[in-house]
Amino acid sequence: MAIELFELHGLNGRRYSLYSWRARMALAHKGLTFESRPVKITDKAAIAFSGQTRVPILRDGATVVSDSWKIAEHLERVYPERPSLFGGAGGHALARFVNAWADRPLVAAVVPCLMLDNVAALEADDAAYLRAVIEKASGKTLEALAEDRAASLKGFAKLLDPVRATLRAQDFLSGAGPGYADYIVFSVLQWARVASATPVLPADDALWSWFERVLDAHDGVGRAEPARRLRV
Repeated sequence: MAIELFELHGLNGRRYSLYSWRARMALAHKGLTFESRPVKITDKAAIAFSGQTRVPILRDGATVVSDSWKIAEHLERVYPERPSLFGGAGGHALARFVNAWADRPLVAAVVPCLMLDNVAALEADDAAYLRAVIEKASGKTLEALAEDRAASLKGFAKLLDPVRATLRAQDFLSGAGPGYADYIVFSVLQWARVASATPVLPADDALWSWFERVLDAHDGVGRAEPARRLRV
């Protein structure tokens, strides 16, 4: 039975979810083919089989796994003969830290920069739903969040300093080649690339060369998704 990945899509089939991108890159790293099952953020019936309400969801035969981190762990455990996502127990533990760091301060810093553009790339019902969720959580309208965009971008760029420092010594966060830690950080910049016309880093930022290497990894699976802006 084919592996299926249930993932969010916007207008023109645009795959904008950073969490789905982590799963996509993990599948590509393992060399596993899969069938994409695009779903709208408001279409909870389409994923009711999973027993919860969020994507990405991986259906691998009779096994159903939700949450991008759990999907990566599943792929590593079930397909040990294929290239490792973590490079052993130590890499697994370190990637868990990177995952938590990205999901908290890093994503929080970039949400004000991207969300207004993001909802513009969705169908009307999905846009209204996502707007309501973000505005309730933040206590601000998306327009008010966007007014703080310059300060948010400055903070976002600063948070990435440890990544820049690491990449001065090696090609990827995981070493000589990309691994799951790379895909976690990559997913945030890929979200910006796919969903927003707003550049989230200066054009001369050193991180772009790493980002482009990850875009081209695994036969360019990341680059194959059209960019909403022209930087990469």
